[in-house]
Amino acid sequence: MTKIEQEATERHVLMLTVDNEAGILAKIAGLFTARGYNIDSLTVSEITGDHQVSRITIVTHGPPAVIDQIRAQLERLIPVHKVVDLTEQGPYVERELALIKVVGKGEARVEALRLAEVFRARPVDTTTESFVFELTGTPEKIDSFVALMGDLGLVETARTGVVGMIRGKAST
Repeated sequence: MTKIEQEATERHVLMLTVDNEAGILAKIAGLFTARGYNIDSLTVSEITGDHQVSRITIVTHGPPAVIDQIRAQLERLIPVHKVVDLTEQGPYVERELALIKVVGKGEARVEALRLAEVFRARPVDTTTESFVFELTGTPEKIDSFVALMGDLGLVETARTGVVGMIRGKAST
């Protein structure tokens, strides 16, 4: 095991501003793949009215030296305007959206609704035998809710991936 592999890994949230053009996501994913880096979460969306610029949020893990290497390599890609490590910028807000389908009757159904209220999950689809809950929060909050629903009839989960933003008046 190399020295880098022995170092503790850290979770980092990287925010990229890029030209909205065909192939940029493939270039970024290829950079991670070619070097054996893992992407834990990936979200992409246009952020300008003229559809010319997109924001990509990537959550990854690695020792500090690897994270620095990832940032440096991303910054060298031509259509990338800016790379910001939200984790190193100071306090930031991080959220994820999930849809969670739970099937059940009787007491399990009542308990699912009770827990949804505690977690502020909103039922967005209801039948006599199922619910689809919408939940927004940190990945840990969503993980906790999903784990609890596992005992109550969890059938399916869909998650958007993490988005983040620096707190306060500063922008990235």
